[in-house]
Amino acid sequence: MDRFDVVVIGGCGHVGLPLGIVLAQAGFRVGLIDTDEARKEAVRSGRMPFLEHGAEPLLRASIGSTLHVVDTFDALADATYVVITIGTPIDEYLSPHYRPLFDLAAAIAPYLRQEHQLVLRSTVFPGTTRELERHFASLDVRVHLAYCPERIAQGYAVTELDKLPQIVSGLTEPAVEGALALFRRLTDRLVTVEVEEAELAKLFLNSWRYIQFAIANQFYMMAEERGLDFFRIYGAMTDGYERASDFPPPGFTAGPCLLKDTMQLSAFERSRFHLGHAAMVVNEGLAEFIVEQLARHHDLRTKTVGILGMAFKREVDDTRDSLAFKLRKLLTFRGSRVLASDAFATDASFVPLEQLVEESDIIVLGAPHEAYRDLRLSPEQQVVDVWGFFDRRVAAPAEV
Repeated sequence: MDRFDVVVIGGCGHVGLPLGIVLAQAGFRVGLIDTDEARKEAVRSGRMPFLEHGAEPLLRASIGSTLHVVDTFDALADATYVVITIGTPIDEYLSPHYRPLFDLAAAIAPYLRQEHQLVLRSTVFPGTTRELERHFASLDVRVHLAYCPERIAQGYAVTELDKLPQIVSGLTEPAVEGALALFRRLTDRLVTVEVEEAELAKLFLNSWRYIQFAIANQFYMMAEERGLDFFRIYGAMTDGYERASDFPPPGFTAGPCLLKDTMQLSAFERSRFHLGHAAMVVNEGLAEFIVEQLARHHDLRTKTVGILGMAFKREVDDTRDSLAFKLRKLLTFRGSRVLASDAFATDASFVPLEQLVEESDIIVLGAPHEAYRDLRLSPEQQVVDVWGFFDRRVAAPAEV
């Protein structure tokens, strides 16, 4: 059995794999453990299983030398660090789903040494890190548990990990010292706080962004419903006005993190996080707004609607929780023929871009991929561009 400096659990996922690659580039011997066999096979062959800009050359350079995919927890026993990066979803009640993390703890406990260095990287409900330490103690394992949340922009992790400040916290002094030593190999920008502060820092950040996008989406809907050009208003607000420089444009706000983390914070606040719930209503309601606006001007039962871009955001291939799928469902319910395509993501239900453009009466921009920037569209086609990507007004009246 090979000895590793770091073993990453969830190591072929969107958080774990970029981290493993960057640590391997920094000189650590890294093992990756994952349950997804297709992803493991891709990584072993030097292929990224998802779009991560700039990652594949680094993966090819390190796989088989400083970076390895491993199949069992035996690799944990001699590792200096065990890093946990598994997903932390919410359940059907919009509450944190703890069980996978604690089930994992029980599964790896037999392979851990006393005072092993564990780094929890997953986004968690406040108090989870301390409860996880108690859970290990109940299994007669005393570990040095650190909590160091990731803050990467999905798709750009390998370009950010050595530039972003790393938040470090731990339940013991050796846990903090060990985590600092690990991340100091990536950056000297290290911020040390208490564990609960680190847990809240991650949730506060994602909830803040979710609320920011909700404000933009609410303003957009207010303007468009009254026949006003939101993007002219946006330009008037922001052009040359520094205090509005961080005001985001509108757009579909979804994916596997922002809503989930906002709801985790709401659960922590015992469902009294009213701004978070209001943001959810606005952001999740944008697809319904677009359909209602279109229905004012068209008999949707006679129209073919193309959704251009099905990923949850630009320049990625991840469709998890993408609102483009909600839009497709709503349009289909209204009787439209709906075509979907994406520049990066693949799905058996998607059609080629050329077919979507040729056959659609209405085109809705679901994700503003740069590949669509110079797309030639017919003047007869109505373009619904909530992002302002094409610089054409959204949901403008068109001839029926």
